[in-house]
Parts: sequence; C-alpha cells; structure tokens
Amino acid sequence: MDIDTNDAVAPAAADPARPALVGSLVAGEAPGASEASGAGGVTDELVVEGTYQPPRIDSATRTPTLLVDVPQSVSVVSEAQIEDQALRDLADVLRFTPGATPAQGEGHRDQVVIRGQDTTANFFVDGLRDDVQYFRPLYNVARVEVLKGASALAFGRGSGGGVINRVTKAPRLGEAFGEVSAGVTTFAGGAVSVDLNRPLGKVAAARLNAYYERLENHRDAYDGDRYAVNPTLAFEPDARTGLDLSYELVRDERVVDRGVPSLNGAPLTGFDATFFGDPDANETTLTAHLLRVEARRDLSGSVRLSGAVQYADYDKAYRNLYPVGFDPAAGTVSLDGYVDRTDRQNLLARGELVAEARTGRVGHTLLFGVEAADQETDNDRRDVLFAASGDDQVTFAFSDPLVIPAFSFPAFSRDSGSEVTTLSAYAQDQLDLGPIQLVAGLRYDRFEIDVTDRIAAAGGDDGELSRTDEEVSPRLGLVLKPAPNASVYASYSESFLPRSGDQFLTLSPSDEALGPERFETYELGAKWDLGLALSLTGAVFEIERDAGTTVDPDDPESTILIGARTRGAEAQLTGRVTRRLLVNAGYAYLDAKEDGRVVGGQDADRRLAQVPEHQASLWVRYELTDRLGLGLGATHQSSQTATIGEGATRLPGFTRVDAAAYYEVADGVRAQLNVENALDVDYFPAAHNDDNVTTGAPLNARLTLRAAF
Repeated sequence: MDIDTNDAVAPAAADPARPALVGSLVAGEAPGASEASGAGGVTDELVVEGTYQPPRIDSATRTPTLLVDVPQSVSVVSEAQIEDQALRDLADVLRFTPGATPAQGEGHRDQVVIRGQDTTANFFVDGLRDDVQYFRPLYNVARVEVLKGASALAFGRGSGGGVINRVTKAPRLGEAFGEVSAGVTTFAGGAVSVDLNRPLGKVAAARLNAYYERLENHRDAYDGDRYAVNPTLAFEPDARTGLDLSYELVRDERVVDRGVPSLNGAPLTGFDATFFGDPDANETTLTAHLLRVEARRDLSGSVRLSGAVQYADYDKAYRNLYPVGFDPAAGTVSLDGYVDRTDRQNLLARGELVAEARTGRVGHTLLFGVEAADQETDNDRRDVLFAASGDDQVTFAFSDPLVIPAFSFPAFSRDSGSEVTTLSAYAQDQLDLGPIQLVAGLRYDRFEIDVTDRIAAAGGDDGELSRTDEEVSPRLGLVLKPAPNASVYASYSESFLPRSGDQFLTLSPSDEALGPERFETYELGAKWDLGLALSLTGAVFEIERDAGTTVDPDDPESTILIGARTRGAEAQLTGRVTRRLLVNAGYAYLDAKEDGRVVGGQDADRRLAQVPEHQASLWVRYELTDRLGLGLGATHQSSQTATIGEGATRLPGFTRVDAAAYYEVADGVRAQLNVENALDVDYFPAAHNDDNVTTGAPLNARLTLRAAF
C-alpha cells in the first residue's frame, strides 16, 4: 500500500468496431417476433451492434428475458453510447439514467443515489458483487445496466433503490478483430486503450481489453493515473457447453478532492478551482484483482445449468483533508481529516438451473439458484492531529492555495476486522399465459457478520461482536401483453440491508441488537418496442424504507435512523429512431422524504438529501453521411440539498449542454471531438455533506482517434 498513515506532513469502440458510422441490428429476431413473445427462456442470444438499446438482458430476472417483458424499470447505457459521448466513469453514465444521480463519494469512490436510496456497495460485474469503494472504469464494458427498485431476489442484500451491473466484453468465437484508441483533453489529461479478439481454433477465443488514463481536470491540485487490464478466454467444445475465464487488474492512484465549502446555505462561489486540502496528503490508491470462472451446460433444449466462482482481492487506502467551515468576514477556513485503509477478499460461488416446461396451456420458465459467499475485511482509520490546535480540526487564515498548519495521523480511531458469510437460495417461475405473464419468486438469505474491535480489545473489553440475520425477500410481477411488442406491468419486491452498513466494516453494540433495514417497492409501468431497436418505457413507483440511515447533519462522520418514502415517475426513450438517428432521452420526478418524523406534535418530514425533484436528459446522434456524424445532449437537475438538516446547503439547479462530432477519416479510422459544458455553465453537480460540494468543470473538450482492424 502506498499511503503511509503515520507520516507527519509539513505545511505546504464499437464491438466489433463499426466499419462505418451507421450501425445495424444483426442476429436473432426483432423484439415482438413470435419467438420472443413469451416469458424469458433458454433461447439464442440477441446481439445488437451500433445502437443504444439491447432487446434482451439476463440480470433482471436471472433468465434471458426481453426487456419489454421485464416487470421492472431498467435503464441501459450501451457501449455505442459510452463511446459516442466519451463517458469515462459511472458518474457520467448516471447523468443519462432517469431516477439515478451520482454523489460525490468523498472524491475516492463511486457513490450513487437511486430513487432516493444512497449506496456505495450495490455494484455488480456480470451479475456478481463488486462492493469495495473505488472508481470503476468503463474500458471493458459492453453495457451498463441500472435496475431500479428493490432487487434482492436477483442480487441479494442491499439493492433497496436498485443496482448497477456492468456487463463486460466477452470473447467471440471465429472472429478476429481489434481496436485501438487514444485521446487527449483540454485539461492535459488523456487515455489510450486496446481491444483485441482472436480465435483459438474452432472452439475457443481470447479477448484482451486494456487501458491507461492520465487524470486531470479543472481543479488547481488534481491529478492521477489509472490503468487496467482484462484478459478473457472462452471455450465452447460443443453447442451446448461453455466455459469462460476472466482476470482483471485495476490500479488507480489519484488526488482525493472533496470540493468546496458552503456559505450561507449555498456552495461557495468564485473558488471553483481552489483546492481545499493538501495536494501532497490528499491521495487515494487502489489495487484490485478479480478472477472469475463461469460455466454453462444445456442439459436439453429446455434445461440449462450454469455456475460461477469469483475471487476478488482489494487493497484500498485514502488520506484526505477537507473543509468543514469558511468564514469570509474573519478570512479563515477550517479543515478536518483522516486516513483510511481497507484490505478485503471476497469469495463467491453461485449455481443456477433454468428450465422451460408447460402445464397445459401455461408455459413456465423456472429458475432455481444457490449462492454462498465469504468476505473478509481489515479496516482501520486514523484521525488527523493538527499541531497548532492539538485537535483533529484547525482554523487558520485562508489563502489560495492554502497554507496548512503542520499535521500528522498518530492514533487509530477505528481498527477492526470483519468476516461476512452468506448463504442464499432462490426460486422463481415466469408463467406465460399468452397475453398475461406472471413472475413470482422468493429468496432466502442467511447473513452472518463477526467483528473484532481491536481498540476495544486493547482496552480490556472483549471486542467481539456478531449478528446473524435470516431474511426472505419476495418478488411478484404481473405483465399484460396487449401486443407482442408492448406490455403493461405491476410489480412488488422487497430487499433488506443488515444494520452493519453496506460496507460491513464494523458493528456497534447498539447495531448488534437491531434488525436489518427493509425496503419495499411498488411499481406500475408500461413498455413499448417501437421498432427493431427503439424502446419507450414509463413507470410510477413508491419505495418505502423502514428504519433507514442517513448522514447526521450535525456530525457528518455519524448516521441517524429515519423512515423514508420515495414516490415518483419516470419515462425514457432509447434506441435508433431512423437509420441515421440515435436517441436516449429520459425524465424522472422524485418526491423523496422522511416518513413519520414528528416535531411538536406536527408532521415534519424533510426531503431526503441529494435527490433532485426533477431530472431530465437528452442525447441525440445524427449521421449526416456514412462518414460524418454529429451529437448533441443536455442534462438538467433541479435543486437539491446536500444533507437532510434544517439549514442544509442547497445545490442550485442547472442545465449542462454537450456536443460531439465524428468523422471517419479512412475505413476503420474515426476522429471524434466531444465538447462538455458547451455553454460554460457554473454548476455544482454533487456533494458529500454541507461543506464538501463538487464543482462542475467549465467548457472543455476531448479529442479521440479510433482505429479498427
């Protein structure tokens, strides 16, 4: 690990690449064809290239099911859209996902708010849990799926507001192709990547995705580097058997930036580039190794057995100073800080059986699954100590850049080891009654956590805490099919989150006595496939959260218990409108509040933090010719509060406009220019608390060259 916790610090491409700009729909039948009109089943894969909307996914129901038949709201951002918009992180993806917004994540991790529910752990890769706090790159992603609503049946604990699943690029048998790309930004950052696929005889193929990125932005003291490599192998000795092997290494080192403080209930303006920390001390490092083996066997034309084993090792640390106050009258700024280490190993195994059957006129797609996991984590935290104040906070004269009094990180405030073991079993039936489909399932989870508090043990206490929870999570969905390419649905689902939080680092005596948080989702929706690769969806929903947690507005390092309810509506149009026009447009309305808060005998529910009431996005790409294309997009968020407190900082609403141009220089060679924040709007997209607010980047651009072969 690169960060020394005790140092004193002195003052200071399309897949495969498209031969032309115009994409195509290939392989399989179009949505709405007779083969696809029933509930999901063990059928041939549908492949869509060069468009924004896949017709089928596996993750929502754990079976191959057309999106139009899934009784749940699902937003998909494809590889084509990721390339067209030069999206680099999940936060970029969420700007075009109705009902989901990125949070700041303290400047060192992905953190999202889905339908009013905040999470740092509901992330999956190819359906398997990937829960450590870090920034996940998109270099090897075929699409990002955002599944909304409580999703315990498919994904287990957590998943109260929804989950994010990255589907990675898989090897393709019998094909040889590749793509290299290189890009630079007006901030002096840049990236290079490679994607190579090669057949290995007739029954195997290998694929390699790798990239390197130099991180720079508009902030005075921000920089960093990250790289990743992901070799994969696929074996298909016959048409009924498959084996996939994948290894991924991710390395990330960057400055931790927690933004600007607030003033009079609003983000501090005029200092968008000022770094309120120490560029030598504020640093995060990550080294992650993920090894995955997946196997599948079609036992007959209607029965498929599959299994997966994933081992993941994460070594993560971050050290930061951050603002906790700003006084322009006195000309002072106040800082706090700490350093945090996490060493985690995850081992997960899953087996599933999918079978198609009929009882009379009723078709069934049956799913039976078991999952077992073991997670071991060592975590410690040291608070900062400022020599000038003899405390973990200090107030000193403001200057730009800051001249920070001497500090060190001498003592543990947390030192713990935890082991989480889970055992799960689930069953589901998708019943096809012609114009009516029913999805019904149950999942059982046994969740056990054992924690060793080393500080308590050193003080003479036992230091051993544990809790076991056993939960059953149902899912029920009713789908009406007025036409093969349209559906109206109603659904109910549940999920839970053990009281030890979504990272399961520690457990307090009070938490040890409390049962899990509970989530219930009610949803009504409609879906309509308008063409080969164009989908219109809409939903109204309610999520009830019982005894949830949120950041304490009076103590940002602590949490408080609240009940909460989110009611909302969303709509999205995604896909290819014409041969030359692609679109992704979405809107969400969210009424997210506490539920049951009473002050002075009166209802006093407050809006939940970091949930804009209105969110809208639009991205269109029009191909003027087979060689020249243009893109234009906009995102809008209404105002939101940074915390739930009465005097919380309010982030003003904003609208950001982006643009792009594409030109095919020669066969297989494309030049691409992406302009972000084209109107140079001053905005604040996210926050962590009232005094840690992210500043939006000004007008900037990225130039990318791609070469396919």
